[in-house]
Amino acid sequence: MQNPPSGQGYGSGTGKPQPSASGPAAGGLDPKIAAAISYIWIVGLVLYFMEKENRFVRFHAMQSILFGVANLVLMTVLVILAMILTVVFGVGGAAIGGGANAIGAILVFLIWIGVFLIVLVFIIGLVLAAVKAFQGKIFKLPIIGNIAENIVNK
Repeated sequence: MQNPPSGQGYGSGTGKPQPSASGPAAGGLDPKIAAAISYIWIVGLVLYFMEKENRFVRFHAMQSILFGVANLVLMTVLVILAMILTVVFGVGGAAIGGGANAIGAILVFLIWIGVFLIVLVFIIGLVLAAVKAFQGKIFKLPIIGNIAENIVNK
């Protein structure tokens, strides 16, 4: 376990030292660079398992992994829902005719708008977290950040 540099550390209010961006990371990378590139999902996966000492890098890598998994699950559910509604309202609209098809088209369109917005939020979240990591700061994404911290601190 690394000690945080002086002036940093116990600011989380949890009584646990905060991960620091000092000391080399896996592969001799600067910890700030390693933490920032860990937001490329597969790189984060590799860095999490390669890095054994630097909790700063491990935290950002785990947060990236959890964020990617959450996005994958959410997108899969929305795409399946959109496909089911497309088939149901397509067949139902053809059988009934008229308004049912229009309502189905609107619902499916709204789901695809939701998918687009989630992708946009995902990209913005990744860029923001990577920039903060590059600055040497701990940036916790809502919900996922606390889970990542608990996993890394075990």
